[in-house]
Amino acid sequence: MIIDTLAEYAPNIKNAIIHKEVITPLDFERRFCLTEGNIFHIKMTPDQIISFRPLPRSSNCRTPIRNLYLCGAGTHQGGGIIGAPGYNAADAVLQDWRDRKIT
Repeated sequence: MIIDTLAEYAPNIKNAIIHKEVITPLDFERRFCLTEGNIFHIKMTPDQIISFRPLPRSSNCRTPIRNLYLCGAGTHQGGGIIGAPGYNAADAVLQDWRDRKIT
């Protein structure tokens, strides 16, 4: 059990826990709209990273819909707390604004 392993390094952990909850991928999908409970929205596999994330035509944060940009865990760099997808989308917006593609 995970708690037993933690207790090897933090002996008082069992006494410190006042509540616990087990969340399954199905719970993540239902509560947070995460497809298949995946926090990255789509798998982080070679066919779903870099220029393939989420789709080849939208990997640069731009979509076929004018002035609609993508950012978040399902876009290039993936999820986590690095902020790169938001940075990439903001950069695309600024580039398009400079190039007068955004009105």
